[in-house]
Amino acid sequence: MKKYKHIFFDLDRTIWDFDKNSLETFKEIYDKYKLKDKGINTFENFYNTYRQHNLRLWDLYRKGELKKEVLSVERFVLTLKDFGIEDRELAKKIAVEYINISPLKTNLFPHTRKMLNYLKDKYYLHIITNGFEEVQFKKIEANDLKKYFTEIITSEEAGCKKPDKNIFLYSLLKTNALPEESLMIGDDISVDIQGAKTVGMDQVFFNFDNLSHSEEITYEINSMEEISKIL
Repeated sequence: MKKYKHIFFDLDRTIWDFDKNSLETFKEIYDKYKLKDKGINTFENFYNTYRQHNLRLWDLYRKGELKKEVLSVERFVLTLKDFGIEDRELAKKIAVEYINISPLKTNLFPHTRKMLNYLKDKYYLHIITNGFEEVQFKKIEANDLKKYFTEIITSEEAGCKKPDKNIFLYSLLKTNALPEESLMIGDDISVDIQGAKTVGMDQVFFNFDNLSHSEEITYEINSMEEISKIL
């Protein structure tokens, strides 16, 4: 088996359980702002509507077609609007609330800390993330993750976002790593896997949802514990 020296991780939905943490945050927001009384009949409708808008706007942000300041608020403006609530000030309050609460959540994927402890003395571990810089570092601090990683590279620092090959080239340069001795672990085929491929890095697809696909990938796992079979 190829000898790796540098292991690069995605953060959201790979280490940090984004969906579980977001769900908890949105429940708090739904109750705090009494959104049921404002016409949003169920929490599920609120959350699912938000996710649709967020997914579309994040795609634009990743492509460089939307600024993060616009994304941060507009996803809530559009969500409220779908329920007949025209209130930008409320959307701004919810946006701030989400950014403040969400990063402090501490749900990691099962076996994550066990695997990081297993890997940290054998390899140089790094993070490459597209998430908002100030938010991602709060997540890392709240979950006591910094001790595992040599470098934490954000898209804002690199000036480009995954899957752009330049964020991977930037990461390799910053960590003094060669593509052939590096491995990228992530949950998104189009962002993490294809992006790593463009610079010649091997990849691990963290397929926790057991999605079917036809992509050729170096390794595929369904849980963090399976990393020990590769490394």
